[in-house]
Amino acid sequence: MTMKDNKVKIDASGFLAKLSAPARNALLNEGVETLQQLAQYTEKEILKLHGIGPASLPIMRASLEEAGLSFKQN
Repeated sequence: MTMKDNKVKIDASGFLAKLSAPARNALLNEGVETLQQLAQYTEKEILKLHGIGPASLPIMRASLEEAGLSFKQN
């Protein structure tokens, strides 16, 4: 993947641009590029990804809520 490809994904899914580079890369490595894909995970599953810390959760939660979505419940 080139940097240009990565930028296209970030621009297309605005929530990724709000995250730190390690958190963004962790999601992209997991194949999560959209809020719909993110909503398929629980918060606990997302926190297990290398590069995502507790500070990223409020950003992701707010982005999901703006789109009428939420993390999957346990």
